[in-house]
Amino acid sequence: MTAAAAVGAILLASVTLYAVLGGADFGGGLWDLLAGGDQRGRAPRQLIDGSITPVWEANHVWLVFDLVIFWTAFPHAFAAVMTAAALPLWLAVGGIVLRGAGFAFRKEARQLGLQRAFGATFAISSLLTPFFMGTVIGAIATGQIPAGASHASLPAWTSPTSLLTGVMFVGACGYLAAVYLVGEAARSGDHRLQAYFTRRTQAAGVVTGVLSLATLAELHSSNAALFSRLTGRALPLVIVAGLCGLAVLALLTVGRPRGVRVIAALGVAAVIWGWGVAQYPVLLPGTAVTLTNAGAPHPTLVAIIWLFVAAVVIVGPAFALLFTLQGRSLLHAEEEEIALAGVPGSGMQPPAGPPGHQPASGSPGSGSRAAALGLVAVGALVRALARRRGR
Repeated sequence: MTAAAAVGAILLASVTLYAVLGGADFGGGLWDLLAGGDQRGRAPRQLIDGSITPVWEANHVWLVFDLVIFWTAFPHAFAAVMTAAALPLWLAVGGIVLRGAGFAFRKEARQLGLQRAFGATFAISSLLTPFFMGTVIGAIATGQIPAGASHASLPAWTSPTSLLTGVMFVGACGYLAAVYLVGEAARSGDHRLQAYFTRRTQAAGVVTGVLSLATLAELHSSNAALFSRLTGRALPLVIVAGLCGLAVLALLTVGRPRGVRVIAALGVAAVIWGWGVAQYPVLLPGTAVTLTNAGAPHPTLVAIIWLFVAAVVIVGPAFALLFTLQGRSLLHAEEEEIALAGVPGSGMQPPAGPPGHQPASGSPGSGSRAAALGLVAVGALVRALARRRGR
């Protein structure tokens, strides 16, 4: 494998991590929007908030990795995409900003009207970002990004394939979020919410499957060469994606949610890698831009590979710690403070109420403070690493 191909695989791996982790966060906004009124939607929204709060900012690390690797390793392709698809990319970034603001300020607002406004901002922005990101991927896949793009192009990302891809991205995010929330509800012992999100997983899975087939059919006319590779050398990955979706639906139908999160993530990863295998070695379909002729100098590509190895060594354990603490219900967000439940000497006990229930405040001891400082240090390290990659 050449250095350019290795960096291309690293870029695809980072995209996969952002999709299966950050995508689920965006999908949470979809179910927040569809949860219903204040009373009927309170329990689902509490579970969504409790699941997203500890991890949602950390998952954007992978987006930073994607951008930095893309512009450093393949600057010409990066410039073309960022120029031709400038509008949907800016709209996606705007969605990320508004989503974060709505999510944070909703918890601080005291008036019901403001809470609803910030909640709507969070929910709607959570749909806009994956949709516009999907239209950009659709524009790339259909060969609508010219190699020497000099201005933004509306037709590039508004073709039927691009719009279908955008809607499919929204559906996939909702599907992942619902699957993960089934696991959260099962872990907390809330059978009502488990059944609630099981039904939504099944609906989202069917809708996303139909959208995937529609997008594939549309690709037959918009980029026949890519379609033939998807149904040729990438067909095993396409089959894996379909089987994973069916397995998730079957397991949830018989009431066995154990392991469905891993299977759902594997299915989404298979779709992404199927696209990568089908498009390889071309970076911009319809042009002569490939991994080899559009890559940075060889020493730069080698440096990126070594930096990726260092990032895995540094960031990997930090993420493992974060998700382990979250999986054991040791992280709770309350008034911008980190509260550790059940830590010896903290004076706090794990919540025994419904999902989202907050334990009574206590006076954290030294063990709690040390653990909180450790988490802050891990977060600072991740952000510093991301900034360092951007230089």
